[in-house]
This record gives sequence, structure tokens and C-alpha cells, in this order.
Amino acid sequence: MKRPVLCVMAAGMGSRYGGLKQMDPMDNDGHIIMDFSVYDAVRAGFQDVIFIIKRENESDFRSVIGDRLSSFINVKYAFQELDNIPEGFEVPEGRVKPWGTGHAVLSAERLIDGPFVVINADDYYGVNAFKMAYDFLAEHGDAPGEFMMTGFRLGNTLTDNGHVSRGVCSIDQNGMLTAIKEHTHIERRGEGAADTEDNGKTWIELSPDVTVSMNMWGFSSSMLEALNERFPLFLKKGLAENPLKCEYFLPFVVDELLSEGKASVKVMTSDDKWYGVTYKEDKPMVTQALQKLKDEGVYPQKLWE
Repeated sequence: MKRPVLCVMAAGMGSRYGGLKQMDPMDNDGHIIMDFSVYDAVRAGFQDVIFIIKRENESDFRSVIGDRLSSFINVKYAFQELDNIPEGFEVPEGRVKPWGTGHAVLSAERLIDGPFVVINADDYYGVNAFKMAYDFLAEHGDAPGEFMMTGFRLGNTLTDNGHVSRGVCSIDQNGMLTAIKEHTHIERRGEGAADTEDNGKTWIELSPDVTVSMNMWGFSSSMLEALNERFPLFLKKGLAENPLKCEYFLPFVVDELLSEGKASVKVMTSDDKWYGVTYKEDKPMVTQALQKLKDEGVYPQKLWE
């Protein structure tokens, strides 16, 4: 069986955070959130990581984390570039926003030849998430259409400093994903949460116990075929409706495959608390939480020594 590969999506612009949050140190030793994710991945069994980045950030990325980790895991780079789109399409004038998570994965296509896990660079997922993902892919190999997703309790994934985007999941009695709907503006409301899709004119209450996706997926290589097949259809529609900001999201493609009966997705639920730096104001809380995990022995004080 081909070894599962870890793909880290790190080409996002970090507009709400105000900079390259993926490379902002989260402790006194200079570790960034990706250090903790890759450390957990290595412990789970991963031997290869692909960092999906912007080409112009390559030098900084190598110096901040890539070169440092190369002694512990095989490091490769893929570049998410705006003009990497199918023949017959053009990048709209004024477009600077990346094409989204589905396009990010396609950017790494030439480096993937078997099962792979996808994560966000700026999210902390916890030890158990990587172990569950690796074990699932090791068991199922590269079976077409057999995927997994690490799910989190919504209440464990909210920030106190603004809104977040989450894929809200519908799951059957066997723990299989039946549908996923992307909600792009969820805010904490006391002990619960609420979502708006019309700039706050109306709100929909969400249970803090609902399972959401944090973009941690385990895919067979058949997902690359589906992404390639559907990308031109997305561009045709997206460029007509929202040329500067439309995004090709992984959950959209997964939901289509589920509705067409072309994929199954096992939801592996994690009780770990998510930590992330969507906003600069999130950083002190994340720093404190990661230090607490070190003090409790979940991580050594210096990860790679």
C-alpha cells in the first residue's frame, strides 16, 4: 500500500488576521501552529508532507518551518497559482483571491499518487485527529470513493473575536456523512451559535453540539479525478456570478459526490478542542492553550529536539 501523504494548505491570504498568520510564532520557542500539526502527523505515522503555498512565499516558508522539519519528515512544495486554471478560462482583471481549497489540492496533484490527508495550515486539530486519519487510510488504502472526515463539535471551534466558516454536517446512524453545508458567517451566541448568510439581516440558531468540518479530510486519489472533472463547471458558473471572490471549496465537491452516490465519507469525531488564529486577537488564547498542553505532557517543551 502507498503511504498516506499529508497536504497542508498554506496559501490563504489571512485577510481577517492581517498577514501571513501561518508563519506567526505561537510560543517562545518560535513554533507555529503547523509545527504542532506536523509533529502530531509524524507521531501518527505520516512520513511525507506537501506544503501548498504561494510561490512568492517559498523562501520565507522554507526558513520558518520547511527546512527545520526536513530532518523528521519528507518535505515537498506545491504552488497554488491563480493562472493555474483549465484551458479556455482567464483570470478576471483585479482577482487576487486564491481559488479555494479544491484548487489548492489540485495544485499538489502531481505530487500525490495515493491516499492523502488535507488540513488547514492555521488550525490546530489535536493528537487524536491525525491518528484517526492515518489509521483509516492505512486500512482502506486507495479505494476509490472511500473517504473520511474528522468532525468537531461546533462549540469547540468558535472564536470570541468574530465569525468563522464551518461545514455543518448531517450524519447517519452509522457515522457516515450524508450531506455537508458550508456556513460562511457563524458567530458565538452565549453558549450556542448562530449563522447569517445575508449580512446579519436574519440569523439561524445552531446547536453547539452539531458536528462541523474543519477541513481535515482523508481522501483516496480518486478525489483528484473528481476535482479535475468539476473545476471547469465551477469556473463557468462562478466567473459569471462572482468573478473576484468565488471559491472552489472541498466540501462542495464532497457534497456533490455524496448526493450522486459516488463517494462514502466516514466521520471520525474528535472531542479535542480546536485552536486557530482567524483574528490577531485569537493569538494570546492559542499561545496559552498550547503552553498548557506542553505543561500537561501532550507535547515536549521544544518539539523537535
